Amino acid sequence: MGRPDVKGREAILKVHAKGKPLADDVDLKVIAQQTPGFVGADLENLLNEAALVAARRGKTAIDSTDLDEAEDRVIAGPAKRDRVISPKEREMVAYHEAGHAIIGLVLSDSRVVRKVTIIPRGRAGGYAIMLPKDDQFLLTKKELNEQIVGLLGGRTAEEIIFGVQSTGASNDFEQATQIARGMVTQYGMSEKLGTVQLESEGQPFVGAQYGQMPAYSQTTATAIDDEVRRLIDEAHQTAHDIIESHREQHKLIAEALLKYETLDEKEILSLFNDGKMPEKNSDQFPSEKAATFEESKAALEHKDAEKQSEETAEDDGKPAPKSDDDGDSDDQVETPDEAPADNNKDQDDSNNNV
Repeated sequence: MGRPDVKGREAILKVHAKGKPLADDVDLKVIAQQTPGFVGADLENLLNEAALVAARRGKTAIDSTDLDEAEDRVIAGPAKRDRVISPKEREMVAYHEAGHAIIGLVLSDSRVVRKVTIIPRGRAGGYAIMLPKDDQFLLTKKELNEQIVGLLGGRTAEEIIFGVQSTGASNDFEQATQIARGMVTQYGMSEKLGTVQLESEGQPFVGAQYGQMPAYSQTTATAIDDEVRRLIDEAHQTAHDIIESHREQHKLIAEALLKYETLDEKEILSLFNDGKMPEKNSDQFPSEKAATFEESKAALEHKDAEKQSEETAEDDGKPAPKSDDDGDSDDQVETPDEAPADNNKDQDDSNNNV
């Protein structure tokens, strides 16, 4: 059975959402559109994680921010905010991820840059999430080439800004090389080798699992390597040209990442097009930033007391006292009986594109 399309994902979400209180800003159709490639188990984990996040935030219903955090957990695992990162390395990660974002914004015909973050999750020091605009079952040569360019945006940014090459791009290279090799050996997208299939999907060459020799000559093997290298080198040069011609926007996004750690689609587009952040509400969840359980509990109790004060003032016809602190009600949302399984996926130190 293949992966469900957007309608199938929406239907699966509706099944697993039963018994879970959802806020008015939650649209399961939108969630289905944002989760291409997710199977039923992933979508179930997504809602279970969202319920757990909402409970930790002291909410009575699951809202869109809880689902957003849950999606990150399913893709890359829980955030590791206590990981010690040097300022220099943090800056390099920010410019690396901003490089991916710039490429995605410029080459945006088929994909949308939905989120960029430098918060470590799993083995990743940061990542950019780029989603297709629609469910895709066929990819063109142009779209595959653009994916390779996007994957090389991080390393290219490191070279341009810092003049160095780090190990953080290893996962990018792995994915880029797989795409380029598939174009040459599986999809007949090489003018030099023609429209022939030389390898089967998921194996380095036909018969490799049995210890056999590849079904092509050494001369053809050399030609495959040359074509893969050519595709990668051309994509690298394209990434270099794009970032060089958008240095100002690249710097703005990187600096915003260093300040805010995570940028959503609206913020990224505003920085790219207008050079500034859009208006943003203050943090609604002070309990998440608390260092201890006692601090978290105190933040929630303060919010509850403030809410009760406002209600009392409204009954008496008097203005409620204001406070600079924000928080949430300490009513808890019902969570699943069992916590979802660990969703960490193997990633390298800097990026994972979705």
